[in-house]
Amino acid sequence: MRQPALRTGVRWKISVAIAAVGALIAVALSLVVHNAARVSMLDNAREVQMERLLFAQRVYESSKPKEPRFGTKLNDPKLPRQLDRLVERRRRGTYVEEHAAGAPDVWAAVPLGNGDVLSLHTPFADRSATVMRRLDEALVVGSVSVVLAGSALGVLIGGQLSRRLRKAAAAAGKVAQGNTEVRVRDAIGGVVRDETDELARAVDALTDALQERIEAERRVTADIAHELRTPVTGLLTAAELLPPGRPTELVRDRARAMRTLVEDVLEVARLDSASERAELQEIALGEFVSRRVALLNPDAEVRVVHESWVSTDPRRLERILGNLLTNAAKYGRPPVEVTVEGRVLRVRDHGPGFPEALLREGPSRFRTGASDRGRAGAGHGLGLTIAAGQARVLGARLTFRNAATPDGTAPEVGGAIAVLWLPEHAPTNTGSFPVLHFPDDAD
Repeated sequence: MRQPALRTGVRWKISVAIAAVGALIAVALSLVVHNAARVSMLDNAREVQMERLLFAQRVYESSKPKEPRFGTKLNDPKLPRQLDRLVERRRRGTYVEEHAAGAPDVWAAVPLGNGDVLSLHTPFADRSATVMRRLDEALVVGSVSVVLAGSALGVLIGGQLSRRLRKAAAAAGKVAQGNTEVRVRDAIGGVVRDETDELARAVDALTDALQERIEAERRVTADIAHELRTPVTGLLTAAELLPPGRPTELVRDRARAMRTLVEDVLEVARLDSASERAELQEIALGEFVSRRVALLNPDAEVRVVHESWVSTDPRRLERILGNLLTNAAKYGRPPVEVTVEGRVLRVRDHGPGFPEALLREGPSRFRTGASDRGRAGAGHGLGLTIAAGQARVLGARLTFRNAATPDGTAPEVGGAIAVLWLPEHAPTNTGSFPVLHFPDDAD
């Protein structure tokens, strides 16, 4: 089972990373500062406690009668065990006694000459505790500020990188659609040079290399087809001079097929070169299609749901219609239905439908529209490729799909449907046309 992918932007990934690193650093520094300040204040309190005890000791030893003063105690039973062991060795010292709740106690003890122990203990000063609380509050505020500032910085840096990547992706998409004039490096712009520029230069170099290779292949194909044109024409002329008979008919049929193939290859080469321009005329689409279908395939059924006037190239539109009808007649089964609805033209047969490769990748030269592999040699597969190319010249879109049976099952026997969407605005004299939005095809 495929796991759903969580899609996030580069901007937020960088922002989260910077914020996380900033939070870790802020917490670590806060802990270090807190512990260092606490240790320093406790050390200072212990020194002050010892000074008080030594002063009290001098007063105790010089006074008569000898009585502990200034809060000191003699042989205090609550003396911590650590200090007790220390004074047993005749040494003075201090000790901080921690409590689960509340401020710690600061102890100081000093041994006397007669073996007694004079000690003093007081809670950690309230002022010092207040200073520590304020320090902790300042550290918390500082940590939150660092995290927020890091997040803002991450959004700023990530946003800049994200914009450059989106521009690069958009430019690469235009290149993939055939606009080889677009340069990814120019599209992303900017003064800063980073890995995005290296990626853009690599994509531009790849585009140039692929374009050169495609152009070279197109020129070779066109040159071969052009060179074959003359001998094929001569062969067809010579075949017309042969005496009547079955062999003569076979030679003429193969010569005509070869001439058609050469002409189709030349047409594909012209379409690939993007040099074709539409010669526009205003026509009534329903009437035009009805007349052409009657000549191209009289057995096809024509239904005009809604008449519409369109500005298009009649010759190229007829070429598209003829290739779609030929494909339906050759690889489908009757009845072949042609439907005109506004600017939408549909051609449907009731055969096995288009192969999955064509539906997935679109028409490809020298690959026929037959699902049956045993019939794959029945044509050269340029008909749908030419139809798609002529549709691009008209600024139209040609789509292919398979229809389901009335009960919604066995779509492989529902028939093939080719849909031509003519644009609302005709191409300009330069061959360009506005970007159009086509609704999804529906039965």
